Amino acid sequence: MSTHHTPVPFADLGIAPRVVAALRERGIDAPFPIQAATLPDSLAGRDVLGRGRTGSGKTVAFALPMVSALAKSGRRRAPHTPRALVLVPTRELAIQVAETVTPLAAALELRTMTIFGGVGQNPQVAALRRGIDIVIATPGRLEDLIGQGHVRMGEIEVTVLDEADHMADLGFLPAVKRLLDATPRDGQRLLFSATLDNAIDQLVKRYLHNPVTHSVDSAASPVPAMTHHLFNVSRDNKPAVVRELVAGQGRTLAFTRTKHAAKKLAKQLTASGIPAVDLHGNLSQAARQRNLAAFSEGSSRVLVATDIAARGIHVDDVTLVVHVDPPAEHKAYLHRSGRTARAGAEGVVVTVSTPEERGDTRTLMRQAGIKPTAVDVTPGHPAIGDLTGPTAALVTPAPVVVQANNGNGGRSQRGRGGSGAPRQQGGSGRPAGGGSRGRRGGSQSSSTESYRSETPRSGSGSQGGRPSSGSGSSQRGSSGRQGSSSQGSSRSGGGIAAFSSGRRGR
Repeated sequence: MSTHHTPVPFADLGIAPRVVAALRERGIDAPFPIQAATLPDSLAGRDVLGRGRTGSGKTVAFALPMVSALAKSGRRRAPHTPRALVLVPTRELAIQVAETVTPLAAALELRTMTIFGGVGQNPQVAALRRGIDIVIATPGRLEDLIGQGHVRMGEIEVTVLDEADHMADLGFLPAVKRLLDATPRDGQRLLFSATLDNAIDQLVKRYLHNPVTHSVDSAASPVPAMTHHLFNVSRDNKPAVVRELVAGQGRTLAFTRTKHAAKKLAKQLTASGIPAVDLHGNLSQAARQRNLAAFSEGSSRVLVATDIAARGIHVDDVTLVVHVDPPAEHKAYLHRSGRTARAGAEGVVVTVSTPEERGDTRTLMRQAGIKPTAVDVTPGHPAIGDLTGPTAALVTPAPVVVQANNGNGGRSQRGRGGSGAPRQQGGSGRPAGGGSRGRRGGSQSSSTESYRSETPRSGSGSQGGRPSSGSGSSQRGSSGRQGSSSQGSSRSGGGIAAFSSGRRGR
C-alpha cells in the first residue's frame, strides 16, 4: 500500500499531449497526491483501489487512465454499446464528474454522456443510439435502460466505481454487483472510495483482479487546513448568531437537519439581505441545478442544504461551513465539513450547538477526532467577527425585505469568494448529493432528510417503499451535454453552471 509519492509531471507519465493541454486549460498543472500515487499503475492497465478524502482529486485520477485506455484500444464506438462506465451514487455527482471527464475525453475525440433518473430518458436514449464512448451513470436509471434494451454492457473496457462507500450507504450494492456482473471480466476496474470498509471489501474481492491499493490521507482524519469551532448558543440567540455567521463575503454552506429547516432558513436569510438558496430532497432536479448554479456563480453567497448535499457539493472557494444543526453522526460531520478546504485551500467550520445538543455534539466531535475551539457566544460576539470579518455586525437583526442585489453594507452580493485560475476539482470536478427526492412512500413531511439519491431497484436492500423518482412537469434535464468537443468546459466559480444548461428532460 502506498502513502507518499513525489508528483511526476503528467506528460512524463505518458499522458497524451492533447490531454495534458486540456488539463492545463482547467488550471491543473501537476498531479495531486492521489493521482501521483495511482496513475503509474492505472495507466499500465492494472486494477486499482484508491482511497482518498473527498476533494483529493479522484476524478482526474480515474479519468486519465480511462480516456488513455480507450484511445489506445482504438475500438470504434457503436450504437447502444459504451466502452467505459463510471458508476456514481448521485445525479449531481454524475454531472460534476462529467464536467471533469468531458474535456479530457474530447481531447481524444471520445464522446461522454450522463445517465441518471429524475429527467426524461428520451435524450439519453437518443445519445446512446448515436454511439457513446464513456457513460457516467447512477445505478437505477442505467439498469432501467439496460432492461429496455437501450444499453449493452458487453464491450465495456474500463469500469470505475466512484464514491463506492456512498454507494454502499445508499443501498446500491446489489445493483452495482448486477451491473459489474454484466461487464466483461477481463476489463480494467478502478474503485475509488473515501473509506474502505467491509462492504467495499466485498466488491474488491469479487470484481478487482490483483488490485494495487493506494491510500492518500485517512478519510477519518480532519483536513489540516481546516479550523473547527464550536459556538455554544441559547435557543433564542441561535437564529441571530447563524445570520451573523453567514453574512461574510465568501461562499458559505449552511447545513440543517431537515428539508423544512433548509427552506425556511434560506428564505429568512434572503429577506434579511443575505442572498441564499436551498438544496434538499423536495426540490425538482431543475430547481436543484438552478440553485447550485446560483451558488457556484456567486449570485447567492449562501447555500442552505440538508445532508443530501454533504457528499457532493464540489464548489471551489467555499470558505465557511456552518453546521446550523449538528449532524447525527461523525461521518456526516466529516463529509459536510469537507465541502471547504478543498484542493489545498483553507477553510473554517463552525458548529452551532444549543444546550440540549451539547452532549451529543461533544460525542460527535470526539468520534470525528476533532478538537474544536469552543466558546459561548451571543449575537455580536467578537468570535463571530474573528471568523467572518466586520461585515457580520452589518446584518439586520430581524428579517427585513431587502432586494438581493442591494449593497448590504457595501458588500458585493456577487462576491465569488475568490477568483483567478480555476482550481482542480478534487474528488471530481463534480456536486453530488444526489437524485434523491427524499420522500419515502410519497411522504412530504419535513422530517430528517432521506439519504437516498436515486431509488435502488427492488431487491437492492432498500427499506420501505420506493421513494418518488419522478419530477414535476417543470423539470428540465440538467445532465451534461452528451457528445464531446461541443461541451464547453468553462467554469464559473465551482463550475456547476457549465453543466446546468444541458439537454432538456421531462
